[in-house]
Amino acid sequence: MSVTPDARTPGESQEAVEGQASAGRSAWASLRPMVLRLHFYAGVFVAPFLLVAAATGFLYACSFQAERIAYAHELRVPVGENELPISRQVAAARKAYPEGVVSAVRPSPEEGATTRVLLSGVRGVEADHTLAVFVNPYTGEIRGALEQYGATGALPLRTWIDDLHRDLRLGEPGRLYSELAASWLWVITGGGLVLWLGRRRALRRSRGLRGRRRTLSLHGTVGVWAAAGLFFLSATGLTWSAYAGQNISDLRDALGQATPAVTATVDSGGGHAEHATHAGMGMETGKGVGLDTVLKAARSEGLSDPVELVPPADASAAYVVRQIQRSWPEKQDTVAVDPMTGEVTEVLRFADYPVLAKLTRWGIDAHTGVLFGIVNQLVLAALAVALVLLIVWGYRMWWQRGRGAGFGRPVPRGAWRHAPVPLLLLLAGGTAVLGCFVPLLGIPLAAFLAVDVMLGAIAYRRRTHPSP
Repeated sequence: MSVTPDARTPGESQEAVEGQASAGRSAWASLRPMVLRLHFYAGVFVAPFLLVAAATGFLYACSFQAERIAYAHELRVPVGENELPISRQVAAARKAYPEGVVSAVRPSPEEGATTRVLLSGVRGVEADHTLAVFVNPYTGEIRGALEQYGATGALPLRTWIDDLHRDLRLGEPGRLYSELAASWLWVITGGGLVLWLGRRRALRRSRGLRGRRRTLSLHGTVGVWAAAGLFFLSATGLTWSAYAGQNISDLRDALGQATPAVTATVDSGGGHAEHATHAGMGMETGKGVGLDTVLKAARSEGLSDPVELVPPADASAAYVVRQIQRSWPEKQDTVAVDPMTGEVTEVLRFADYPVLAKLTRWGIDAHTGVLFGIVNQLVLAALAVALVLLIVWGYRMWWQRGRGAGFGRPVPRGAWRHAPVPLLLLLAGGTAVLGCFVPLLGIPLAAFLAVDVMLGAIAYRRRTHPSP
């Protein structure tokens, strides 16, 4: 970047301006090989994990529409004239499926949609899953039952793909793969973006280029266009990862930005406790005011569809009714209702959430493709395809660097010796702090540096002490 004389401050000489510009160029010249080496090695070793994450993420983005087609019989019914009371719909579900206990009910959210009665403790259903019984809200007909998982109501197809994307269906140990991918995605993206800007490729076209230069141009152009989305996926993916996610949660708690919840307790004095014991099983025994009154009380507080009713957990608990719409605009208000009187005991509005709690909710919902519906899912699918292409082009450039006869040599080491000491100290300190906060970034980076130093020492020893 050149500096014109008009840009000088009063009293500043042309030589000083040129010196500052030269220093800036010198700093970048010493920093660029380090960024290039980090981008290269991170891309080579982390790219396989990113490739799996991108492929499974693409499948997950498509799973919402596939779910609607695969389970159309359970999800949709012909529109009738009047819906049955929610208590009668639950009774019909319990008659057909008496095993387990009712853990929640999701009334039909729109015309032609079924009601879901969720049962926990059913044999053959995983402990953190429920059995969703689908009820025709107009006739009480049972349309079927499927295993359901998570707040978004994922059915078997989407649950299987979700598990594949999150942990390769390996359980908790498998979550390390996705956290590793999310931890390094922003580093690789940022490094590539810095390198692209340093070469000023914004106006360069791939037309007319051949070989490695064409591949590099395509890699850089697509990377720049996808950079914002990849940064977002990395940041939101870390929010519910195993280790970095816990650190983020602890930080939010320390800042008073945790997601709030209603106090679902009621006064159990004056003989109320005996009835409340039955009310804890209110959907089973018919004690208390009943589901219809509870739902009516929630509606009076403005809780429109879709909602979920959760029965009292014990003798001192209340019903909890919460909105579960995560598409924009989100509906996340929650109320607690006394099971014996039908009175609303507490109201929690999404508008009153702390800022970080809102941002976390929006970020996760956008990452999972529900915030903006099918548009959100199409964007996620496009980002997944872009990431796959970037990885393929990256490996292809490495191959072309070897002139098509094999992978090329890595970027030479030792660039750090030419970087300014203050810059190195700043980078080292920032990397150490960040590595502690995001351990699956810090640990592999430390391992890479240790191996790199060791290989450098071996190479140096061979040069200075050649074998006879």
